[in-house]
Amino acid sequence: MLDAVAAQGLLGAERPVLVMVSGGRDSVCLLDLAVRIAGAPQVLALHVNYGLREAAAQDEALCRSLCDALGVRLEVRRPAQPRAGNLHAWARAERYRAARELAGPDREVAAGHTATDQVETILYRLASSPSRRALLGMAPREHGVIRPLLGFTREDTAAYCRQRGLAWREDESNDALTYARARVRHTVVPALREVHPGAERNVLALAERLRDEGAVLDAMVADVLAGGHDVSLARLAELAPALSALVVQRLADAAAGGPAP
Repeated sequence: MLDAVAAQGLLGAERPVLVMVSGGRDSVCLLDLAVRIAGAPQVLALHVNYGLREAAAQDEALCRSLCDALGVRLEVRRPAQPRAGNLHAWARAERYRAARELAGPDREVAAGHTATDQVETILYRLASSPSRRALLGMAPREHGVIRPLLGFTREDTAAYCRQRGLAWREDESNDALTYARARVRHTVVPALREVHPGAERNVLALAERLRDEGAVLDAMVADVLAGGHDVSLARLAELAPALSALVVQRLADAAAGGPAP
């Protein structure tokens, strides 16, 4: 795995990077790889302790122990809990806000998303969003975030950790069927495997193909806008409806600060 991740170029020797580490197998694997590729002095780790689970203190303790062993500086954030709203969305927003604040302009932020996460993300977005972006999944690099593990599964990261003698912790809340992502993981994905044993590979291959085709569409949109930030109604009316919709979406994303990672 080390050689494959290094060959991607997302992590580089002596290149500063901030790694978000939860204590789970994927982030533990990513942190160890970052140290081996970039060097410990270049790596900064972030752990966000939301205080939402009884085991949160143990998760933090494992991250501290791991960072001490690897010679990595660890920053811990403990955000105030929200009184209402989508808990997962809040936690995600807090995590990325803290990561960007700590990373500054000189570090990219590394997230431990895997191919397993990619499949679940695509299926969830397919069900919950009519956007073309739903089928593209997560990119290896976008909006200052890199994902060096997108080509590997959770089984791969677990095998890496065992080989390296790295401990990790399991978050039991990830399996709670009250959350939509957990229902995708435990019901939709197994059902697709029953339909075809290569279902997950096919989902990933489709996303990759659509991402390549999306680059062509993005170039067409950029050509219409010609470096500007608006377009006339007359020009929109001249375009094919699908291209016109993409141009409008690009302008809306720009006005909103761009799509979130």
